[in-house]
Amino acid sequence: MGSALLQKQRNKKSDLISNELRDLLKSIGVTKKMHKNRYLFREGTEAHEIYLIQSGIVQIGKLTAEGKELTLRICKADDIVGELTLFCDDPKYMLSSKIIEAGEVLVISKDRLEQELMYNPSLTFEFMKWTSNHMRKLQSKMRDLLLNGKKGALYSTLIRLSNSYGIMQPNGILIDIVLTNSELAKFCVATRESVNRMLSELRKLGIVSIDDKGRITIHDLQYLRREIGCENCPIEICNID
Repeated sequence: MGSALLQKQRNKKSDLISNELRDLLKSIGVTKKMHKNRYLFREGTEAHEIYLIQSGIVQIGKLTAEGKELTLRICKADDIVGELTLFCDDPKYMLSSKIIEAGEVLVISKDRLEQELMYNPSLTFEFMKWTSNHMRKLQSKMRDLLLNGKKGALYSTLIRLSNSYGIMQPNGILIDIVLTNSELAKFCVATRESVNRMLSELRKLGIVSIDDKGRITIHDLQYLRREIGCENCPIEICNID
């Protein structure tokens, strides 16, 4: 995939949230600093706000019944988090939101946003469309984990990371974000040791390489796609955001 095409697809993804909706969120929100290793919200707590990330990186995850942590999203600027609580009675956050890179976030009152959307049908439709796409992403991640196991979950995570953070290089796609093997394991509900072994196998096959900074370069994206029976979902679905 060429760099121009990859950037074009990313631009298409960002257009899922219209400028009008983004302006509404900014007009009713309050800017707040985000500090590393703190939480915007935790799973099970009452939901009163949603958040529009301005800068920094936020990790969205959930604890499994066995007490293991499952990472579902890595969110950056212009991503919305906490949005599935809108128009719910006695809403509670279903996931937790941990700050992994400091920045700023726009805090938006859920009640205020609901009032604004009730008076603007076009923005209500826009938000519903965005939420629908978000649910499709979540379902596709669950599908990869359930149908393809831990190896499939890792391969699909690498594909999603390449779509969100990939930079085209002469020898492949550089994933321009550093995640430890422990962090990658949380996308697969696997152990760090399992991820170590799977990445080692991919390196021996020449599918990926890892530089001194810990960044992964994918040399054969088609191999990963074939191994999981990739359905070639559009980039607005197949990403890590």
